Amino acid sequence: MDLFNYHRRETSVVHVGSIDMGGENPIRVQSMTTTNTNDTQACIEQAERIIKAGGELVRLTTQGSREAENLKNINAGIRADGYNTPLVADIHFNPHVADVAALYAEKVRINPGNYVDPARKFIHQEYTDEEYAQELQKIEDRLVPFINICKENHTAVRIGVNHGSLSDRIRNRYGDTPEGIVESCMEFLRIFKKENFNDVVISIKSSNTVVMVRSVRLLVDTMNKEGMNYPLHLGVTEAGEGEDGRIKSAVGIGALLSDGIGDTVRVSLTEEPECEIPVARHLIDYIGQREGHLVIPATEAKDFDWLHPTRRETLANNNIGGENVPIVITSRTGKDIEVVSDSDIKADYIYVGSQLPKHPKSNETYIVDYNVYGMLEQENKLTADGKLKDVDCQLYPIFPVVAIPMLSMLQCKMKFLVLQFGTPAEEYLTCLKYHPEVVVVCATNHQNRLGDQRALVHEMMNAGVKNPVIFTEMYHHNQNEKSDFQLESAADLGALLIDGLTDGIWLMNDGNLSEQDITETAFGILQAARLRTSKTEYISCPGCGRTLYDLRDTIAKIREATKGMKGLKIGIMGCIVNGPGEMADADYGYVGAGPKRVSLYRKQVCIEKNIPEELAVEHLLALIKSDQK
Repeated sequence: MDLFNYHRRETSVVHVGSIDMGGENPIRVQSMTTTNTNDTQACIEQAERIIKAGGELVRLTTQGSREAENLKNINAGIRADGYNTPLVADIHFNPHVADVAALYAEKVRINPGNYVDPARKFIHQEYTDEEYAQELQKIEDRLVPFINICKENHTAVRIGVNHGSLSDRIRNRYGDTPEGIVESCMEFLRIFKKENFNDVVISIKSSNTVVMVRSVRLLVDTMNKEGMNYPLHLGVTEAGEGEDGRIKSAVGIGALLSDGIGDTVRVSLTEEPECEIPVARHLIDYIGQREGHLVIPATEAKDFDWLHPTRRETLANNNIGGENVPIVITSRTGKDIEVVSDSDIKADYIYVGSQLPKHPKSNETYIVDYNVYGMLEQENKLTADGKLKDVDCQLYPIFPVVAIPMLSMLQCKMKFLVLQFGTPAEEYLTCLKYHPEVVVVCATNHQNRLGDQRALVHEMMNAGVKNPVIFTEMYHHNQNEKSDFQLESAADLGALLIDGLTDGIWLMNDGNLSEQDITETAFGILQAARLRTSKTEYISCPGCGRTLYDLRDTIAKIREATKGMKGLKIGIMGCIVNGPGEMADADYGYVGAGPKRVSLYRKQVCIEKNIPEELAVEHLLALIKSDQK
């Protein structure tokens, strides 16, 4: 794995109907219908909206043989309208349905967590090695006939592992871990390889971006060791809706795409499925711009583990580094310097450059250019610890790399130094060792931002330097491009956050995005990477033909009623496929249980079953309030 130079992972080529995936083929974009698969016309119409938006594959939920049989009619209807886009059948719980679907769909997705293993009950059960081997034989006995049907009909297969639907067998032996997730996949892959069936794509998904990224990295490593190079389908499951869903998806998917991993992408948003397509396409195109960049001649830190990253050890400086959560810096300069937001979400530090606001706020902390700080110090306007005497607000200086010789001239408890990879190491490393009060601001203008910024921190790690690092990213977007700004910044930072290299982030933009939009994006990225919580989090699935209640209306009601409950995680699931499993990562769960019926969960424990839909939100709020008491 080259951490610093972008190139796509080499994979085998998989044939899916009219398109090929993997190898040197483009990264494919797909989505999934939310219509009832028995409603032929509704499925055709929605599938064609996905296709017109740029979708290259369309997936449909196929919960029974009747739905599987109707794929024939849906497929025929789309072909009659002049589209050759492959259809994918989504199967859970019933392997027989997979056999039927393989006759009519170009690709079938099966879930190792429930293909042969019974539906999980989160029970504890020990297996001897012999008993475990018997369970694996059951899988092989049932899987081989399905493989033969796929061979005969030239049907591709996706092995789709979901963190939320791991079987009890896997959880008991491997735990609820990336290792367990990967083994769940490998059990099936080994059978496909043994049967010499190669039209296989793999996905590993979780609503937790850290688990998702670490699991996919581990899968790639495990496949390499076993001589496999199957293509990968990327997605963050139950990402949610709106800005939160886009940022969360970009953190997870972007972290992997940036390392060259991924051959097809589905962004799971709780919105109309065609809305997912431009989000996925923008991520793919944006990361793809790194292709052919200038080589970054960096060396991986000897103690860094890409498969099991831990937070880099740093010296705490004020509230930055050490065990502190990553901080957020924002910029407020020029005509906007006097604009102050009334939002509850505020940056920890505000860069104001060469000019302080006319009316500095005592509850704000400012970063100023080092020469301004020096001037204030000379004019005796600062206290010994760097506070403005007349306002009692804190100031810290920031130095460009050319001002390294000036660092010792200012006597303050914390300083910021802007560095880029390529700065002569002997110059800046010696400086950092003698100045533990310096916080590094890692900037880049390289075509491959991730590789360049990783390179600087790895150089510091190899030298034993423990100064905290803030990553700064510059963009050029106007207000109507806010979504692009959010996707790009989340994708650029995703791997750096999951690698454990980040003590803070500083997003900059030279368009007309507001300071508040930029600040909220930064906090949203940290929350998506599970590093800092600033608001309520909603883990919501996009819905599909299995969803039997009004998912989007319900989400809107729950959001409105709980939006002030900072730190709370609420899962809103259309059905039981992943619902209870994802509750391990949520405080409360709202899960579809049948037509217009809902069950409520506290973590993975069902508290109340089969509540009428019109009463379920009220019951959820009562449960939350009761627990708070």
